[in-house]
Amino acid sequence: MKNSENIIVKLTFEFALEIIEFCEILETNKRFVIANQLLKSGTSIGANVREAQNAESKNDFIHKFKIAA
Repeated sequence: MKNSENIIVKLTFEFALEIIEFCEILETNKRFVIANQLLKSGTSIGANVREAQNAESKNDFIHKFKIAA
């Protein structure tokens, strides 16, 4: 299954885009600290899911996916 067809990859990417938009709103309201933390944590989910797609084994996949969770 290609990454572009994977619903989890798709949804976590869309979630990251929504997080970025929301953080921009927070920054315009001068909520810099929470915006920075939310940006890092919210976008890392998708990054970890994508990394799990290239796992070397089933156990590696499970480990990386648990990090995303």
